[in-house]
Amino acid sequence: MARVDDLSNEISRALQEYTTEVEEGLEEAKKEVAEEAVQKLKKAGGFRDLTGDYRKGWARKKVGTAQVVHNRTDYQLTHLLEFGHAKRGGGRTRAFPHIGPTEEWANEEFEKRVEKVVKG
Repeated sequence: MARVDDLSNEISRALQEYTTEVEEGLEEAKKEVAEEAVQKLKKAGGFRDLTGDYRKGWARKKVGTAQVVHNRTDYQLTHLLEFGHAKRGGGRTRAFPHIGPTEEWANEEFEKRVEKVVKG
């Protein structure tokens, strides 16, 4: 009976080590993808940013277990630049999609890294 107990203890320990490795790998992948997304948003172009404040404002922060990418200085402009907006005299401004493509990239990249971590 001792051999069965030893075997179950060994399996339990191996599974615990694997779980810990996967959890650490996922946390690292989340952090890396968020940092890369911030860099992509800082380099996004197509619109005039005379002071550079909008670009410099992109950052990531940890909220619970999630990594959140946000603009800490000019958060009001994100929606206006991404989708365009109505002008005071009529008409609309041009949209500069930069958040959507970066979000899609981040989702795909995180999926790839999760698969890599889980497969070992």
